Amino acid sequence: MSRKSLPMETLVEKVYVAVGNDIQDGYKTLAWTLRKWNSQPISIVLLHVTYNISEDFVYTPFGKLPASTVSEEKLEVLRKYDQEKTDKLLSKYIAFCGKVKAEILKVEKYDEPIHKLTVDLMSGLRIGKLVIGMTFMKPSSWRSKSAISGSFYVHQYKPDFCELYIICGGKLVVLKGNIDEGFMEDDQGIMVAKIREKPTLKNLLGSIFSENTPSRRKKRSPSFSNQDFPKHQWEDNVQELESYFQHLLSLNLDEENSQEEISDRLQTSPMEPDAPENTNSNMNAAEKMEALQSKIDEAHETIQLKRKEAKANAERHAKAEWAIILCNTRAEELETMIKEEVTQRLEIKNILDTEKEQLYEVIKDVEESKNRLNSLMELQAELSNKLLISSMARANAGAQLDKAVVARAEMVREIEELRRQRDVLNRRIEFCREKDALGQVARLSESSCSYREYTAEDIRLATDGFSERLRLKSGGDWLNVYRGRINHSTVAIKMLNSVNGLSQEDFQAKVRLLNDIRHPHLVAMMGFCFELKCIIFEYMHNGNLRDILFTSQRNCRKSNRNRVIGWYDRIRIAHEVCSGLGFLHSAQPRPIVHGQLTTSNILLDRNLVAKISGCGLTKHHDHHDLRSDIRAFGVLLMHMLTGRNWAGLIEDAMTEDRAAFVRVLDEKAGKWPLDLAVELAGLSMKCLSVNRGLNIDLQIATVMEGLDELKKKADDLMARGGFEVGTNENVNKEDSSDVPGVFLCPIFQEVMKNPHLAADGFSYELEAIEEWLKMGHDTSPMTNLSLKHKFLTPNHTLRTLIQEWQNKGSNLPC
Repeated sequence: MSRKSLPMETLVEKVYVAVGNDIQDGYKTLAWTLRKWNSQPISIVLLHVTYNISEDFVYTPFGKLPASTVSEEKLEVLRKYDQEKTDKLLSKYIAFCGKVKAEILKVEKYDEPIHKLTVDLMSGLRIGKLVIGMTFMKPSSWRSKSAISGSFYVHQYKPDFCELYIICGGKLVVLKGNIDEGFMEDDQGIMVAKIREKPTLKNLLGSIFSENTPSRRKKRSPSFSNQDFPKHQWEDNVQELESYFQHLLSLNLDEENSQEEISDRLQTSPMEPDAPENTNSNMNAAEKMEALQSKIDEAHETIQLKRKEAKANAERHAKAEWAIILCNTRAEELETMIKEEVTQRLEIKNILDTEKEQLYEVIKDVEESKNRLNSLMELQAELSNKLLISSMARANAGAQLDKAVVARAEMVREIEELRRQRDVLNRRIEFCREKDALGQVARLSESSCSYREYTAEDIRLATDGFSERLRLKSGGDWLNVYRGRINHSTVAIKMLNSVNGLSQEDFQAKVRLLNDIRHPHLVAMMGFCFELKCIIFEYMHNGNLRDILFTSQRNCRKSNRNRVIGWYDRIRIAHEVCSGLGFLHSAQPRPIVHGQLTTSNILLDRNLVAKISGCGLTKHHDHHDLRSDIRAFGVLLMHMLTGRNWAGLIEDAMTEDRAAFVRVLDEKAGKWPLDLAVELAGLSMKCLSVNRGLNIDLQIATVMEGLDELKKKADDLMARGGFEVGTNENVNKEDSSDVPGVFLCPIFQEVMKNPHLAADGFSYELEAIEEWLKMGHDTSPMTNLSLKHKFLTPNHTLRTLIQEWQNKGSNLPC
């Protein structure tokens, strides 16, 4: 297979880069490597030597020390610290390589020198290209050579297949010479470093611990203790100690050689006297003595030399102990710093864990927010679709509405034309009616009367033949009262013949009396009928006060009407009733006594205006009977306050305290102003006591003055808006201005209950249009045009709309 057909992976060449612990030198070495092979694909293998902490020795910045001087806990801390430091350093190297693929090769080093270990790795791993930084060859054990000599060793003994590049300070250096006398040059031929002459142990110890100055002698006295050792001693001697240990590490072999020489010398010395004896056995005694004396002198010299060496060894031993103490002190300082760093790391780790938890919570919140946002977006999309559909439907409805508006406009124009014609006809009809009325009035004997006489046929037509459904069943004399329609107006027709059996003269006298007593708060007479002895009164749409005040909750729900009068309207009604009663008592030539002033005879029109009924239907009484009306008015005030048919409640409560008085007030009237309620109750008590004590001469005019003041206070309070007012909900106000006009019967002018469509296109109350047709009319009540037919069609749509409108105002409880 040719080279061109090989896959790309086989063309990527591995370059081994040996880096040390100096990160700046490592960066420079990696930068040189990346520049060297930037034009071809390579992968980098970072070769790093880690120093194993064995059971016997510990590697420190000063070299290898006995492990027995360090505890197991400290050993473990050192291992962990070295491991984290190494991993952090290598991760920075990996990051520096950038996009170039890089991997790590860790090699543990025990006691083997670094230069020999490097040669073994080159052979064992078949390394083709190796780049070595100078800090990688820095000596770190007692049997290692210096970085320069180690580099020469690797260069001399490397395999032939390996290309070696030695980098110093980011530049390629060239080795010249041999391992004993060599030097290094850079790419410009400038010498970078060279191998120095091997120093002996004696010279190194002498140079380190020389006592050249008095200050140094004091510091290096053998008799020192921890108390005499100052803190700055380490800083003064740190460089000296480091050089001392580095020389010990590199020159131990010279020490062994010198010891071998001394031992060889000692071994050969005893045998020297025998040599002359073997060569010349015939030496005389004098020569032997001289030779022996020289041997003795030589032995003395040897003894003196040994003594000097022993003294020197003792001094070296003392200096070594001093160095060990310095190292132990520094080791203790390092242990303290390590403990502090471990504590700080634990604190940082705890802080980091807390930050991670907070970050996790934030991430969780963000995820939840994203989910909510997605839900909202889905909801928004759904609402957008619905809005689009609604818009389309609205557009269609708008088009239909435009069509309906056009049709309605056309219909309105037609209705307006018909109304114009109807107005013209109505004016003609009114003119004719006025003409007929004037003629009838002229025929009456008493031209001053404003009432009208009706025939029995008119009364029967108005009451549909006295139909039971038109009878006003409210009890008492009202059993003989009917609701009817006369001249398109609703009236109340009261039959008198079956009650008292009045003569014609008495009936005429009552009619004249009722015609004379006209007041805004007295029910007005509209007419009469001599044949049936009945009187026609104006119709009061809201019925009598008794039904509103005393109707039970059950009956209220049954009638589906919330008939409630607020406290302000009750004060106003009391004032209006007192005004009407005062008018009767001030009549001339003598007062008129009502005699039956009860809540049943107080009627309310569609605007809740109170009017007294039953006036003049009883005989006249004397002046003393006026008190009965005043007392009856006091009972009426009690009923207005309590909403119950028992006047004794107020009397009992007034004798107790205010709390008892508040409890008997009618809650349906709203929150009573307590001062006004007490004042009204006082007027009531004064009226009830008209027959005794100081109030025996009480006049209705006096009561009216008190009610005038009370009503002014109530008006001021309402004008300020400072008090809660009970609402008059669903009291019959159907004819008020807020009723849609289409709901009103054109004939009755009331809200229709059973609307029917006639031939003229208008809807009428069934009862009204039937009555119109029964009277012989064949024209429209609205247009006065001839009706094509008399068939009536139920208008269910209009009836449903009326019921919905009524339900909106009748669903509230009583």
